[in-house]
Amino acid sequence: MKRIKGTQDFLDLRLFNYILDLAKKQLQTYHFTEIATPILEPLELFKRSLGLYTDVVSKEMFLIQGNQEEEDAICLRPEATAPTLRAFIENGIQQTPWKVFSWGPMFRYERPQKGRFRQFHQLNIEIIGSASVAQDAFFITMLDRFFHEKLHLNNYALVINYLGCFADRAAYQIQLKEFLDGAQASNICSNCQERKEKNIMRIFDCKSPTCQQIYTNAPTIIENLCAGCTTEWTQLQEQLHLLSVTHACKPTLVRGLDYYCKTVFEFVSHNLGAQNTFCGGGRYDQLVLQLGGKQDQPSIGAAMGLERLLLLLDPLPQALTLPPQPALHVVIPMHAQHIPLALLIADTLTAAGLCVEVLLEQDSIKSMLRHTNKMGASYALLIGDEEQQSRSITVKNMITSTQETIKQIDVVAYLKR
Repeated sequence: MKRIKGTQDFLDLRLFNYILDLAKKQLQTYHFTEIATPILEPLELFKRSLGLYTDVVSKEMFLIQGNQEEEDAICLRPEATAPTLRAFIENGIQQTPWKVFSWGPMFRYERPQKGRFRQFHQLNIEIIGSASVAQDAFFITMLDRFFHEKLHLNNYALVINYLGCFADRAAYQIQLKEFLDGAQASNICSNCQERKEKNIMRIFDCKSPTCQQIYTNAPTIIENLCAGCTTEWTQLQEQLHLLSVTHACKPTLVRGLDYYCKTVFEFVSHNLGAQNTFCGGGRYDQLVLQLGGKQDQPSIGAAMGLERLLLLLDPLPQALTLPPQPALHVVIPMHAQHIPLALLIADTLTAAGLCVEVLLEQDSIKSMLRHTNKMGASYALLIGDEEQQSRSITVKNMITSTQETIKQIDVVAYLKR
């Protein structure tokens, strides 16, 4: 049996957990609280939030087959913002801004390639109930500080765009359609032809060089903002500059989900290949209302792709200070009659918080010591007839090859010292 295509086995989680632990500490410093939501969610939740014509809903959902009616269909979550907002509404959260984060597996039926999996892991961060553009600047700064100062990444760029309010978007979409219906109508690819009718701003995500060349002449939304949004867009750039956050404006950045408005951003790296975004997000000011909330809660959020961060960090071990593995203490009973005492000694050591292995498969002492060395043990604790009779243990330092006989009652204090 082989694993399902687009999934992977993690046999060494040290770097994964290192990134996660650092991120949790960073978020707690910024007064975020960790939450968890189910992997299973109603399909309707994502139809309402992501949009019927987004690729995620139309092509990439994993549906759960069961006895439920179609309107009660459930799915594996493809992202975590909508579930977080469902939890906010369903649990009647009153205090805002509600600053929370969660992490876990997400599921999308996509063609697997480098950095893109069908089961992948994201760290999701949300601030629900804050309309201030200064919140956007501070939120983006927090992420930039984490990548640069905590993970010591330098091989990335921050790109931002401003999608305006919903009125701006509606007016811009009409203007964009007029552009596409003009001289370029027959030149764009079939995928963009479909997006033009169903989800027009997604044309900018097209990978076709011909389409991208055409779109360099398309009108941009930041040239068509209302007065209020123009002011906020200017403030966002000024505040990021004030906070020394290097960024570039990308007028074609729209993100792939329908709920985004105003600020959108991505952290990208050319070291990742085609799937070069390792963190992205933006503002979604009417999503709480769309999902059944009693009143609107302007919000901003982001998601980090943990697998893509692993790809960026894996070649840079010297820049990271991974926590050391605890010293391993291997208890070696020389013969079967010494196993009961070995189990008691091991139990005493683990109770004291020491990392312990017991060699219970009998072999020659030479083989067992060789095996102990391969495990990277710091100490071997030998128990034979003499040790059992004298209530002592022979402790061999595997690094220096020196050994000493210690009373059993003193072994914990000796090893900790």
